[in-house]
Amino acid sequence: MVILIVVHLNISVYTHCMQTIPINTYNSPTIISELIMRLKIKDVMTRSLISVPMGTTMREVQKLMREKRITGVPVVDNKRLLGIVSMDDIIQALDFGYIEEKVEDHMSSNLILLDEDMPISFAIKYFDRYRYHRFPVLNKEKELAGIVTTRDIITRLLWEINNEVDSLERENLAVASSEGISLEHQVYPVRKLDFENAGHASTEIKKTLKQSDLFPRTIRRAAIASYELEMNIVVHSNGGTITAQYFPDKVIIIGEDTGPGIENLDEALKQGYSTATEWIRSLGFGAGMGLPNVKSVSDDFSITSTPEKTIVKSTILFSENEKKNLDKRS
Repeated sequence: MVILIVVHLNISVYTHCMQTIPINTYNSPTIISELIMRLKIKDVMTRSLISVPMGTTMREVQKLMREKRITGVPVVDNKRLLGIVSMDDIIQALDFGYIEEKVEDHMSSNLILLDEDMPISFAIKYFDRYRYHRFPVLNKEKELAGIVTTRDIITRLLWEINNEVDSLERENLAVASSEGISLEHQVYPVRKLDFENAGHASTEIKKTLKQSDLFPRTIRRAAIASYELEMNIVVHSNGGTITAQYFPDKVIIIGEDTGPGIENLDEALKQGYSTATEWIRSLGFGAGMGLPNVKSVSDDFSITSTPEKTIVKSTILFSENEKKNLDKRS
């Protein structure tokens, strides 16, 4: 049985039986898109690492790979990652006759690293961009915390999808006793460059909307608007808040930050325009699609900006059938 998961980027995930599962986040099911936004690399990575110290020979690594059935071994000194010996490195050592030499002379030391608090969307983009089989993951102390592979991501996504389906079934059973949207508004603080908690506000807003009889498309539009506004505050501002205001006929999502402001609003609303730094771009953000995406899912959209404050307001209107469902339950 081959499982096809469609998400956003075209990468191939190799299972133990060498089947290929393409991952492509364009036109993705909402549930998978939301999981990719919510899950962090630390949620999916392998923590039980097999590593070797400096001074280990390539022959010893070859034996370790054969015994443990692995294809890559980190070289570590006092929890600090120095390099990785891959199966390709071992093959070259055998071919060129230096299999008895030390790992520090032949390991791959020019590494591309991930942070454990990054969303798994970062890892997916990195797998697509670099075509590597694995990436080392560092913690806040810059110590080696784990290794992430495409198989790790797929395994966790499948587990989360099953849990989500079970949760949806329980929610459907509880709908008859629910009283719809009971909150008038929610306010969530958002901190600058806080990637660890990025996505919390949009997840909570989505949970609130799912308690009602709103259609999945409406919930998805609100989730996109809140997530993009939240990430804009994390990436581009000095911090701020996300506010969700609930009404019988609509939900209004407001992103408000404390500067530094947007110099050219017209340019900021064009797809592809971005003022993100190279570091932010290297993390997979700053593609210039945030505000255009918010505007595209909104029935009404407004933005004002000064050096001290930027306020973006997105209004999502409910359909007539949705309003009738809410009226019946109010």
